[in-house]
Amino acid sequence: MFPVEAFERTILKFVAIAESIDLPFHLTGGSISSVYGEPRLTQDIDIVVSPEVARNRVDDFVHRLASSDFLFTEGVVRQSVENGDLFQLLDKSESLKLDIYPRELIPGELQRSQRLELFEGVFLPVVSRTDAAISKLIWIDKGSQRSRRDLRSIFRGCNPPQQTEIRNAADKLLLSELLDEVLAESDEIR
Repeated sequence: MFPVEAFERTILKFVAIAESIDLPFHLTGGSISSVYGEPRLTQDIDIVVSPEVARNRVDDFVHRLASSDFLFTEGVVRQSVENGDLFQLLDKSESLKLDIYPRELIPGELQRSQRLELFEGVFLPVVSRTDAAISKLIWIDKGSQRSRRDLRSIFRGCNPPQQTEIRNAADKLLLSELLDEVLAESDEIR
C-alpha cells in the first residue's frame, strides 16, 4: 500500500504540468469514490483532462512530461489524445500510475468539477458527486464489478436532489433497471 504522501506528491507533479499549460482537469475514479463514499484501496489515480485543450496543447504537454518524473511513450500519448483514449503515466519516484482520460465520460463534467481539500491545505478539482455516481453506473454497464459497491456508497451520501439527478441521468442512459439492481444489492460479503 502506498502512503498518502506518495499520492499527494504524484498528483501535485501532474497538477504542476497541467497548470503550466492551462489544461483543465479533475480527479475521478476510485480515489474520489473513497472521498464521496466508503474508503477503499486504489493503486492508481484517474484524471480526466479537457480533450480540446489536450489536443491543442499536446506538443507542450509532451514537452513538460519529458522533463518530469513520469515515464510515458510519446507516440501513445499523442495518439490517445487525438483519439480520446486512455493513456498512462508512471511516476518513477513513487511508482504510482496515473490513468489519463482525454475525454469526458459525461458531457460537461469538467465544468461541474468541485474543489475539495484532498490533502491538508491542498484543494484540487474533483468530479462532482453526481457525475461520480453516474460514471460508476456507466462503468458497471461496461462490466466493472468494483464500481457496484462504489456506486451504492456514493449514492447513499447524496442528498435527495442529487439522487433524483442520478436517477434522471440513468433514465436518459437507459440504465434505470441496472441502477435499481445495484442499489438493491447488499454490501455484505457472502
